[in-house]
Amino acid sequence: MSITLPLRELRRNPNRFLVATIVLAFLTTLLLFLGGLLDGLYLGSTGAIRAQKADAIVYSASARDSFLRSRITPDIRADVEALDGVSEVGGIGFVLLGAQVPGESDLADVAVAGYELAPKGVPAPPADGLGVADSRLQDQGVSKGDTILVGPAETPITITGWVDDTGYLLQGSVWVNLTTWRAVQNANRPDSAVADGVVQALVVRGAPAAGSSLSFTAGLDAATDGATKSLTVADAVLALPGVKQQKDTFNQIIYTTLFVVLAVVGLFFSLLTLERIGLYGVLKAIGATTRRLFLGVLVQAIIVAVIAFAIGSGMAIAAAAALPASLPLQLIPSRFVFTFSGLLVAAILGSAISLRRVTKVEPASAIGTTS
Repeated sequence: MSITLPLRELRRNPNRFLVATIVLAFLTTLLLFLGGLLDGLYLGSTGAIRAQKADAIVYSASARDSFLRSRITPDIRADVEALDGVSEVGGIGFVLLGAQVPGESDLADVAVAGYELAPKGVPAPPADGLGVADSRLQDQGVSKGDTILVGPAETPITITGWVDDTGYLLQGSVWVNLTTWRAVQNANRPDSAVADGVVQALVVRGAPAAGSSLSFTAGLDAATDGATKSLTVADAVLALPGVKQQKDTFNQIIYTTLFVVLAVVGLFFSLLTLERIGLYGVLKAIGATTRRLFLGVLVQAIIVAVIAFAIGSGMAIAAAAALPASLPLQLIPSRFVFTFSGLLVAAILGSAISLRRVTKVEPASAIGTTS
């Protein structure tokens, strides 16, 4: 027996598979929404750090891996720059504030980022008073050429262009030179004012010196006699407030939902197999093997999963378009690929649950129960 019979059943009696398809479509939509929220929170919080072209990010030792608590003095920077293997060092700093946007009544949430070494996609530091903004600020009414007034001190920054995927803690970033960043920080956060030459952290490029037994990050901290705590970019991303916890929580929910998908498919095809015991007995009596019978079940499960994914994806895209831009939901291609792969694996494993019933079908007894 080929797969002709299972395909013919799907075509001639689609109502038999309707309930499973609808349930899987809604579960697909749920998976995409959960994944979209996770991606939106993760990408919106970490873009400014992920964009750093660095081999290490250096904080002060007492900062607990936080930019806002960290302070790197010129003396510490000199120790880092003097380490063998270090090729480039640049200061970086962030300050989170509200900004008045021309023509808008609501404040825009901005993260003013001062930098020296340009991250991926960001041009060289602009002149004093100018900034390049993350494109997510367009949703809050910011336009190229606007002069936004940042913080309670209303420090002016003129927007000269756009960059993508550089958000910081769910706030649109405005990339400025360090002089402008210090002016914004000192005017609007006088309790956290920084002196000339002081930055929050260092972006460092390089590699361990030849013959060194220490990793690059450990070597940097040794060079400063423990005055610093250095992380790789990947570790610095996970050190941002809430990022690791959000990722772990959403992933647990997503994998639990995939387990529900597996259970739904398994239950559906187990019941379907039970209904077909007589048919399977006849097919076995005329020479069909267990392998071919199970292949038919597998093909049906995969087709149902594909159709459900298409419907669920359409519903997720339509719903996402109708939701407000302030919701941190971001549907990216890799999330669709992950969801489709997970749905397919769950469908295959779920249909495999019915294999035990198929293998135990005895032609004589199965035909006898239907006669």
